Amino acid sequence: MAQNIYDNPEFFAGYSGLPRQQHGLAGAPEWPAVRAMLPDLAGRRVVDLGCGFGWFTRWARENGAAAALGIDLSENMTARARADTTDPMVTFEIADLEKLVLPQEAFDFAYSALTFHYIEDFGALAATVLQALTPGSHFVFTIEHPVYMAAAHPRWLTDDHGRKTWPVNGYSVEGERRTDWFARGVLKYHRTIATTLNTLIGAGFAIRHVGEFAPTAAQIAENADLAEEIERPMMLLVSAQR
Repeated sequence: MAQNIYDNPEFFAGYSGLPRQQHGLAGAPEWPAVRAMLPDLAGRRVVDLGCGFGWFTRWARENGAAAALGIDLSENMTARARADTTDPMVTFEIADLEKLVLPQEAFDFAYSALTFHYIEDFGALAATVLQALTPGSHFVFTIEHPVYMAAAHPRWLTDDHGRKTWPVNGYSVEGERRTDWFARGVLKYHRTIATTLNTLIGAGFAIRHVGEFAPTAAQIAENADLAEEIERPMMLLVSAQR
């Protein structure tokens, strides 16, 4: 079973205070880049894997989806998602993505935001998603960039000139990474970019677009804190198609 860190009270309190959880998709700086990768959702049946508070699940329906299902392991997350949703065509389920079972060809689009780095067996999940999609359907997701999460102790280092550097070590050593983020010992799984993309290809997907998020000049002008994101990619954005 995947680690259910989001039902840890300390973690959940800290996570709920993040701008992206306070302001939804508008609070996620990568959202414009992600949105540009999305197909037209009109009439599509959408599944949102690791849906959290349901921001994208509801957005999909508001932008033409016939129905949207959000799936998350956390009871805290799904309770909040349900409380914030009134549309009967937007539903939420509690399920462990490590053991996920989805009906065959039940969806026309699959999405996930910053979830799969918590999944140990990405290959099994990719195969599950593939068979749940109708032929030609797209699968768009974001994860923590492998460069961002590879190091044993990821943190900014500052050189003698004040320049920030993000350490990259153990990049080729895939597997568990534990970090302290709102709670101690948060478990994630590092995979190289090659492994992530080849796993999708091996499952039967075709890769359509890959992005490495960096803020635009306009975003930095609006929020100076984003300037450090130029120094290393924090997120990997992937679009694949069955």
